[in-house]
Amino acid sequence: MATKKTQVSRRKFLKTGAIAAGAGAATLAMPNVSMAKTKTLKMQSSWGATSPFQDMAKEYVKRVDSMAGGRLKIDLLPSGAVVKAFQVQDAVHKGVLDAAHTVTAYWYSKNKSASLFGTGPVFGCNAPQILAWIQYGGGAELLDELQTKILKLNVRSFFAMPMPTQPLGWFKFHVKSAKQMVGLKYRTVGLATDIMQGMGLKVTQLPGGEIVPALEKGVIEAFEFNNPTADMRFGAADVSKHYHMGSYHQAAEFFELQFNRSLFNGLPKEHQAILEYGAEAANTANYGWAMNQYSTDLQILIKEKGVNVYRTAQSIMSAQLRSWDKVLKKLNAADPFFAKVVKSQKAWSEKVAFYDLVNSADYKLAYEHYFPGKLPKFT
Repeated sequence: MATKKTQVSRRKFLKTGAIAAGAGAATLAMPNVSMAKTKTLKMQSSWGATSPFQDMAKEYVKRVDSMAGGRLKIDLLPSGAVVKAFQVQDAVHKGVLDAAHTVTAYWYSKNKSASLFGTGPVFGCNAPQILAWIQYGGGAELLDELQTKILKLNVRSFFAMPMPTQPLGWFKFHVKSAKQMVGLKYRTVGLATDIMQGMGLKVTQLPGGEIVPALEKGVIEAFEFNNPTADMRFGAADVSKHYHMGSYHQAAEFFELQFNRSLFNGLPKEHQAILEYGAEAANTANYGWAMNQYSTDLQILIKEKGVNVYRTAQSIMSAQLRSWDKVLKKLNAADPFFAKVVKSQKAWSEKVAFYDLVNSADYKLAYEHYFPGKLPKFT
């Protein structure tokens, strides 16, 4: 009897175990699918439909959509679809838009400190190093203080794409000294407005899409926008043949990805993470694309469009630094928060730029070794 009972129990155990094992296998085979509800966000950029910046915004949207498995989507619209380029932050704040792809210089009229998070002074750090300040040096916390406590904005922001130094820009002649720039009607944005005004230029702030019409009407005589690709696409080479590269007016800018804070805080944590870390993913994609496209289009400007490309004279860049000194002194005295941000950036730059400048290889020396005579000279 004992043997029979043992055999029955063993059969029962094996049968039960097989069922359990099958159930377990089925459980393991089930994909780890998010149960979060599908959400679509309406995002407008500050860029035209054909702008390279719109292409970069699409790279962010693509990554968010892929990482969310289709459960979080972004409907990306170009500038003007809902509001004008400079108005996207107000629209996000009010909930007219869920999100925006823009730059802080486009809302610096609310508070000049905004420009420190994209078009600020150069203390020796480049754009990737200032982006690191935002991520690890207290910049993100300072921006949050500016947006929520000082300006009372219902906005949450992340940053992507440390932009290469923006050229001094396009002129009707080869500018060899700061004196030649005095009195010129010039387009720029952000704190660069103050810097160039301090050098004697007459500055007008315009979004990219309005630059060429303003030049044709005589509203401006010279301008900068951002890079060879964007400049070429909106027809800069059709109205000017003198392109000056290298400048301190906007040497560390980034895209700002803005979200309505109330909406963002109401999203599932996984969606919040995807929106935040998607910016970091777009960072790499945007920069790689820019290195390829900007360099390609610069050669097209030179070889096919007949553009004269110059390295901006050191005397002009020295004049820019002197202008920065005056602007910083004035704004630091007028606004304690502005002074606090500058102090933070300066401390970061003193440490980080020291490391980089002491440690970096001399890339210019290597380039001239293998490609002698190719680089334009300082004047």
